[in-house]
Amino acid sequence: MSEKKRYYRKNVELFLLLEKMKLWPSRSGVLHGIVEIEKQGNYAIITTHCGKTFKVYNSRTSRAARWLRNKWIAEPCKHCKVPEWKLDKYSKTFFSQHYGSDLRSKQDKGDKAISQAAGQKLEKRFRRQQDNS
Repeated sequence: MSEKKRYYRKNVELFLLLEKMKLWPSRSGVLHGIVEIEKQGNYAIITTHCGKTFKVYNSRTSRAARWLRNKWIAEPCKHCKVPEWKLDKYSKTFFSQHYGSDLRSKQDKGDKAISQAAGQKLEKRFRRQQDNS
């Protein structure tokens, strides 16, 4: 079965990328499967399937984000047993500067549109007040 290609923006936040992929690249080049991501502000505690737990900072340019984007992985973890379908899905994932999903939720996008509309209304009201005075 030929799976479709997935495109994501290059500079998405690390936490959004990890929540979507559920994969973690270790410094030795081993790709681990993520069980749980517990967010604590700009930090998160990540637990892998092989039982390792560590604290990570949410950075778009971190080593982990770069390694996931550039696919600098040697092999999957033998203890995590990352399924073959997940590795295939990851291999068909591409990152682009100007094309692809930015991984924000629809609610976040809606909130931004609402705040922009509210800002435009306030601006119109302010202009009307200045014109009247």
